[in-house]
Amino acid sequence: MYKLRYLIILFSFIGFLACSNDTSELGCPEGAESSHTYLGNPSNASGDEDNYLIQLPSFALSYNESRGIPNWVSWNLTSQWMGESFRQDDFRAYDLPSGWFSPDEDSYRNSGFNRGHNCPSADRTCSDNTNSETFYMINMVPQSPDHNQETWANLEQYGRDLVRRGNEIYYIMGNYGVGGFGFFGYKKYIADGKIAVPESIYKIMVVLPQGENDLNRIDENTRVIAVNIQNTNFATDDNWWHYRTTVDEIEEKTGYDFLSQLPTSVQDILESKVDNVNIEF
Repeated sequence: MYKLRYLIILFSFIGFLACSNDTSELGCPEGAESSHTYLGNPSNASGDEDNYLIQLPSFALSYNESRGIPNWVSWNLTSQWMGESFRQDDFRAYDLPSGWFSPDEDSYRNSGFNRGHNCPSADRTCSDNTNSETFYMINMVPQSPDHNQETWANLEQYGRDLVRRGNEIYYIMGNYGVGGFGFFGYKKYIADGKIAVPESIYKIMVVLPQGENDLNRIDENTRVIAVNIQNTNFATDDNWWHYRTTVDEIEEKTGYDFLSQLPTSVQDILESKVDNVNIEF
């Protein structure tokens, strides 16, 4: 009888583990697609092959088929997105329209560049399936190793630390230009010319206390962090805050319109300021 009870408990526990990847069980936000473009669609992406809008449960992006990388990726980060799931490392192609180039797990091989996440794996750990979604290759750019593993990794961690302190963040990450320095030196393209190596990579972070009705809570005093760093192993250091700039400067470089869902008066103030908060780790 005791053995039977033990087996029932054991199999119940195993069943719980087998179901633990379900997003509703682990508290992943449901129906979150709209939240990732809540502050706007910077390039007015739709169905064009070089400005193709893709909205996934974990993030939204504009894919550029000619460059083989996203123009930009946007996502919302709250504490609900962060849980106990592990990094899946299942890099793979995404099913794009027929005839389009879709990078796969081998496209960056021996290029000297990292498969640099836009929406980070560690921002999506509320379930294995959610984390796995960040490993679609449409979420990657060829990123210089030191840029990716040091400077950018520290910036990503800083954002998660802010969320753990009770904030939420609206992110927009993107790139512009052609030509960066990787492990084997300067390259403009990899994968036989199918994937452009960005000249520079930027990130915009709108930080506010976690809550509801976010558009109504963002005002001229809301913290906005804009960072723009050349895609090189030589010009970067661990201190990402040395590369803070304005949203206006990134708009000038890209031609995009960020934070377009905010009132113009609020945009004008937020986009012209350089974040000057003292960074402490």
